[in-house]
Amino acid sequence: MKLIIQPGDGTAPLVKAIKKAKKSVELVIFRFDQAEIEKALIDAVERGVFVHALIAFTNRGGEETLRKLEMRFLAKGITVARTAADLVRYHGKMMLVDRKELFILAYNFTHLDTGRSRSFGIATKNRELVQEGGRLFDCDTKRQVYKPQCARFIVSPANARQQLAAFIKGAKRELLIYDLKISDRAMLRVLEERFRAGVQIRVIGEVTRNKELPVHRLQGLRLHTRLIIRDRKSVFLGSQSLRKLELDERREVGIIVGGTKVVSPLIAVFKQDWRTSVPRNPEHRQVTSQVREKAARKVAKAVTKKLPVAPVIKQMVQVMDKQANFPVRHKTIKKAVEAEVKSALKKAVKKAATRVVNKSAGDEL
Repeated sequence: MKLIIQPGDGTAPLVKAIKKAKKSVELVIFRFDQAEIEKALIDAVERGVFVHALIAFTNRGGEETLRKLEMRFLAKGITVARTAADLVRYHGKMMLVDRKELFILAYNFTHLDTGRSRSFGIATKNRELVQEGGRLFDCDTKRQVYKPQCARFIVSPANARQQLAAFIKGAKRELLIYDLKISDRAMLRVLEERFRAGVQIRVIGEVTRNKELPVHRLQGLRLHTRLIIRDRKSVFLGSQSLRKLELDERREVGIIVGGTKVVSPLIAVFKQDWRTSVPRNPEHRQVTSQVREKAARKVAKAVTKKLPVAPVIKQMVQVMDKQANFPVRHKTIKKAVEAEVKSALKKAVKKAATRVVNKSAGDEL
């Protein structure tokens, strides 16, 4: 299993796979403007590889470009099919090589997505996932009804809502999420329930009607991925956001996988993006600040209550008895010193506690 990270990896992983193809290359296209991939596909046809492109019947503002792409492909011997019009949009991004390797992408075959956007892809040779990808491709090219047979292969609207809800509900400790816009009410309820149950949740993207979840806006890059890392052990990656439209009315494709080779680098990228991003919800910052202050006060109170100040006071009074030229009122001195010591200690404890709580609140995941 291989992870593709954008920007950075560019078109190389896909071009390399196409060049190695011996029998077939099948891909689903929503947007396409990368000449190097087009050339690799044409070269494959010329050496006898069957290349089959399933092209979306529409996309926002790019139908003319899609129709021109179809004509260019047909002229070069690439077999072209067009998606049906039964769903609002066919937005999945997928490629199969020799029916032995499956690429699931969160990005399109465009320079904008690979060069200036944060996105990811996964290449897998897992037999079950490859076969399911082939089944979906066959159904959509032949305009037949697709019925899912693999719980880890996530397809909207066939099984995405059920499987993604179950995936999120299974979180015990942490959810790290990239999502352009989480707005589906049922999914929001699941996320909020997990958050209240103590699961740490971080979202890079946008969440509507949100007063609880910590959400950051990605800085320096365009966000174009949908990804959920659960408990640092498993990952959902796909083309569907947690939005009603993308769960119920569009063709979207994703997979759930695990393994440190994929999960560890994704966590590292998320941590870096979280540190350099900006909080979207100032109300969450205010709540977090209040929580930190409350925690600091509790810690200070607990520590100062148990402070062994008596020995210190006794020594100070003894010194003052010897050096002072006036009667020393022990109770007054004791109260004054206790107050000063406790005040100084409270400040120190509060500062230290705030730093610790601040750190655990997500500044360093």
